[in-house]
Amino acid sequence: MDTEILKSTAGNEATPVVGASKNAYVTFLAGAGDYVKGVVGLAKGLRKVGAAFPLVVALLADVPVEHRRILVEQGCILREIEPAFPSSDADQSHTYVRNYFLLNYCKLRLWKLPSGYFYGVVDCVCEMSGDVCPQKLGWPQELGPQPPFYLNGGMFVFEPDLITYHHLIHTLSLTPPTPFAEQDFLNMFFREKMKVISPEYNLLVAMLWRHPEAVDAEKAKVVHYCMEGSKPWRFTGEEENMDRVDMKMLVSKWWDIYNDASLDFNAAGEGGGSL
Repeated sequence: MDTEILKSTAGNEATPVVGASKNAYVTFLAGAGDYVKGVVGLAKGLRKVGAAFPLVVALLADVPVEHRRILVEQGCILREIEPAFPSSDADQSHTYVRNYFLLNYCKLRLWKLPSGYFYGVVDCVCEMSGDVCPQKLGWPQELGPQPPFYLNGGMFVFEPDLITYHHLIHTLSLTPPTPFAEQDFLNMFFREKMKVISPEYNLLVAMLWRHPEAVDAEKAKVVHYCMEGSKPWRFTGEEENMDRVDMKMLVSKWWDIYNDASLDFNAAGEGGGSL
């Protein structure tokens, strides 16, 4: 098993991660912004539903010590990863729908996680503006044949291995950047292997008004707050479609979980999740 070290809460000590769990949830975090709240909400949400597996946070070196401490106190397993960028053009931020989408290529490092496990990726670093979406922009022709369907990179299940990891990173070094960054790349790379996940496990909030006939917010198991203004910790209700009753209901549910002290991690009572 890969015994690559994790950074501790202090950010300068290392602890090997070994354990019996064969599955985990994993999310990605970068920088000193407020997305740490999204990770805390995710960790507490997993506890609310009695999730059997730990939450791994793959983070870049720029995540501050205080944020790391918050996550460790919420029972998260921290794994520091290196950045990853397409070809030699890491400065081409103008290519992306959002400038920070460049950072999302770092999620390809997740394929270097210990093999022999299944991981469910739940994104908390994703936000789109207005009606800009992959379907409206069309498939980037430079990535070859269009896949049979378009995978959303905010929620997927995968099994890593080092052969695939090295192939991913090598292919990335030869691939031009495209508007939806790693999401386009994953669709290109796995076009012949990926399978659809039911929408209830990745309810993009935009589906509530774009395809209301195809979704039921009350039955959703995973909600993806992916539109401008929809992040609960920034929610004002002023942006387009944010005044909807169903949006306000989903945001309220998120805050109920986030503020529920009974869902805070109890190391003495729960033990720690490990890989």
